[in-house]
Amino acid sequence: MTEIPVTISRLNRFPVKGMSAEPLGAVTLSKGEGIPGDRLYGFARYDSGFDPKNPEPLPKERFVVLVKEAALAGLKTRFSPDGQMLEIDVNGKVHTFDMSVADGRSEAARFLHKVLKLGDPEPPVFVSSAPHRFTDVSVVSPQMMNAISVLNLASVKALGDRLGTEVHPSRFRANIEIDGLPPFSELDAVGQVLKFGDVRLRILSRTRRCAATEVNPVTAERDLKVPYLLRKELGHMDMGVYVEVEAGGQIRAGQDGELNPQENQGLF
Repeated sequence: MTEIPVTISRLNRFPVKGMSAEPLGAVTLSKGEGIPGDRLYGFARYDSGFDPKNPEPLPKERFVVLVKEAALAGLKTRFSPDGQMLEIDVNGKVHTFDMSVADGRSEAARFLHKVLKLGDPEPPVFVSSAPHRFTDVSVVSPQMMNAISVLNLASVKALGDRLGTEVHPSRFRANIEIDGLPPFSELDAVGQVLKFGDVRLRILSRTRRCAATEVNPVTAERDLKVPYLLRKELGHMDMGVYVEVEAGGQIRAGQDGELNPQENQGLF
């Protein structure tokens, strides 16, 4: 089999778990590591059990995330890891919090508790414990904690065509969005390698989708039962794949690369 050309359409990182994407023009990847700055922070629910001094992977439901709080999609957020400033835009009004100090973190947590109408008896807690990442698959293994999510835009479009409605790629909150592969072909490419210059990304697994993808990223309403519809239309609940950085370097939006079927060595 010959290489299949692919192009990076978009790069994203999500500094705070569950909150807005930060588009990236380029990013430098390191072997075995995830996207720099991706999901290093989160708002843990008051009774999550997360201990920053002894971080352990926890189910995503222990955090303030879309799977439980659809209204989260209605907040436009921006977080600066360097300056530790969190901005939350609610209907055009921007609220700013200094997350470098305890008062700022508490104020932001109380604000989210109120604006999201969380049912918890106490506000969440802003947590971090780098290099621990709050990825959905962190509970699987340390390797998967640092996995990078890749979305094939052709698969998203094909699903929308089947359903007769537009399915926005933002529903899937991927780190790397690619174009050029046939629809759903990435799901059968586990063990194969995506190459962009010197960078090698080995596909580790399919990405099984949860109820978070039901939330419309524009309206913040649950308007499409994506996991159910995937199973109904395709016989599974997978969209996209997870990859591991096998060889590092810089990748950029708009960069051309290739999928190497002949390099299928299985999981390692």
